[in-house]
Amino acid sequence: MLKAEIDKLKNEIDEHINRHPQLKKNRQLLESINGVGEVTSRIMVCLLACKRFKSAKQLASYLGLIPKHNESGKRTGKTTLSKEGPGYIRAKLYMAAIVAGQHNTDIKAQKTRLLKQGKTKMQALGAAMRKLSQICFGVVKNQTEYQPQVS
Repeated sequence: MLKAEIDKLKNEIDEHINRHPQLKKNRQLLESINGVGEVTSRIMVCLLACKRFKSAKQLASYLGLIPKHNESGKRTGKTTLSKEGPGYIRAKLYMAAIVAGQHNTDIKAQKTRLLKQGKTKMQALGAAMRKLSQICFGVVKNQTEYQPQVS
């Protein structure tokens, strides 16, 4: 019964997005990004329509994807994500970043570069989440399909 209700709500959200031309276009633009599927695009369309972010940096900060220094005792020079913000959106971006790390040339190049610099896999994945959110913001703000910067 709960699964039927969840499916019903997802269908209602999708119908709402499809009824509004701007939301529908934003969703199509978001889905042009390698690694962003229907679940992530649904959440990002809602987030970007409800909150008026002036920059991609504000979006990343709201989502808790900015680095925070975590130093105490012998732990010096360590950084983690701030994780201040809606965790359910970060969870969706986490899975999208894993997929984008395999299929998106920009994020794959960033991940490779960070791992060569000695960053941990989780730090590289956190950076991928941040970059993916920034790409989403840029695509919606400029109203153009995603075009990879690295070839």
